[in-house]
Amino acid sequence: MRSFATLDEFSAAVGEHLGHSPWSRVTQEQVDQFAGATGDLQWIHTDPERAATGPFGGTILHGYMTLALLPTMMRAIFDIEKIEMGVNFGLDKVRFPHPVPVGSRVRGGAKLTGVRETPVGHLAAVRMTVEVEGQPRAACVADTLSLFVGP
Repeated sequence: MRSFATLDEFSAAVGEHLGHSPWSRVTQEQVDQFAGATGDLQWIHTDPERAATGPFGGTILHGYMTLALLPTMMRAIFDIEKIEMGVNFGLDKVRFPHPVPVGSRVRGGAKLTGVRETPVGHLAAVRMTVEVEGQPRAACVADTLSLFVGP
């Protein structure tokens, strides 16, 4: 994990790759819980038997489930010590170039692409890239926005 003492130190890292989260295996149970929480019960996510003969050869994560993994990945990649809080502010662009098969291992990589001061705090743009172990193409590329409020 990369640790920054202050928002100014964090801001000085614009343009740098901040690191990767650890690899984490995604399970059918997690997918089923996400499907239940969101109401997206499509068989490509929730029916392993039917999905085995489908276009992906098995069940896959919802794209939005992949996106929902980003905050945990980001917390594992970097932290800023002297802040009062961090808030998800939004997304500028999200793409899902490759599916994530259930049972695979994923990790996130973070590149700090910009930071600007606002009246309430520092608005940081971080490009998150979710990789699937053994796959050459990214599963998700998301330009995230986080608002960090510091002393």
